[in-house]
Amino acid sequence: MSDIPSAPVILGNEPGSFPHSVLAERHPAIIRQVREAFPYGPAQHRALDALLASCTKGVVEPLPADAHDRERWLEWGAAEYTGRSWYDIPWLWSESYFYRQLLEAVGYFGTGPWQGIDPFRPFKLAELDSAETDEELAALDSLSAGDQDRALLHGSLWGNRADLGFRLSAGDASGAEAAPGLVADDSSALWSLLPPSGAGTLCLIADNAGRELIPDLLLIAHLLERRRIARAVLHIKPYPYYVSDATTADVLDALRRLTEAQGAAVEYGRMLWAAMTDGRLVLRAHPFSGGPLPYADMPGDLRAELAAATVTIVKGDLNYRRLVGDRLWPPTTPFRDVTAHFPGPVAALRTLKSDVITGLDHETEAALVAAEGQRWRTGGTHALIQVSAPD
Repeated sequence: MSDIPSAPVILGNEPGSFPHSVLAERHPAIIRQVREAFPYGPAQHRALDALLASCTKGVVEPLPADAHDRERWLEWGAAEYTGRSWYDIPWLWSESYFYRQLLEAVGYFGTGPWQGIDPFRPFKLAELDSAETDEELAALDSLSAGDQDRALLHGSLWGNRADLGFRLSAGDASGAEAAPGLVADDSSALWSLLPPSGAGTLCLIADNAGRELIPDLLLIAHLLERRRIARAVLHIKPYPYYVSDATTADVLDALRRLTEAQGAAVEYGRMLWAAMTDGRLVLRAHPFSGGPLPYADMPGDLRAELAAATVTIVKGDLNYRRLVGDRLWPPTTPFRDVTAHFPGPVAALRTLKSDVITGLDHETEAALVAAEGQRWRTGGTHALIQVSAPD
């Protein structure tokens, strides 16, 4: 694992901190939500009870001896963290492992009838089929050609507010939407990375499904349609993760939603469908996408793939933490310095929902602290577009 000693790794053992609240409050809430979402049998209920006890008052338990990915998780740190408190190990690792153990508890990886059943699917579908999604798709019809670049980029950026895991503990996010604002905006630099020839490849590392994934797909469709890129690779999770993170099934659900819509939305949906069939849009579900490590530790095959991209867009809060390292960086730490490990040009599109932040100027940080204390870091009311590209 990477060892960057210039800032401490974030743990969850400080009462009152945001990471502590996730471990102590959000994770138990998610277990309750999952328990109620399906008529699981006694075996799953016992496993969920055991996970609840383990993650709140116990220690990290090992995966079963016959787990298909046990060796991979041992390489990712389970050998070091098993037997320790969930609160005293890196928060990024603790969160990721919680979701892996949750899938184990409900039989997702087993050989029985619950194999492959996404425990978060009811939440995802409810959001995808909501009236809010209808309104957002209808708004496409009023976009002028000159507005599309900015509107679709910002739609992808702010779509991160639809994060279901965030809302489980934060309640209805609508009240937080009164004061949105960008704390950093490198959008011009992002557009400049797309070659005029339109021959480039965009890699987009997706975050959430539903009302965030649809804007991501619309941005890809727009770039393909305008010939700003020739090909897009959409990196998704290999299995359900962090409640709302996108999987292949979620991409298909989003495409269905678009192709069953009206107006401009259905045209985008048909274009994306065609792009998948002819190879202009490719899905990628690398095992590392569901891992607990920062991108500095990505394996060689993934590094080579991203190195070949014209630009990689990294979406969302979790991916940002993995990109810069889940550490208590001073907010003015240059974004370029903490992403120097990345194998090619990279852009972060992120709504702020955790403490990690880099790349701010002193004036912006001071103004935010004066106005909101530290709430601006975690409330989902601020966002950023940051770009780092080799000279």
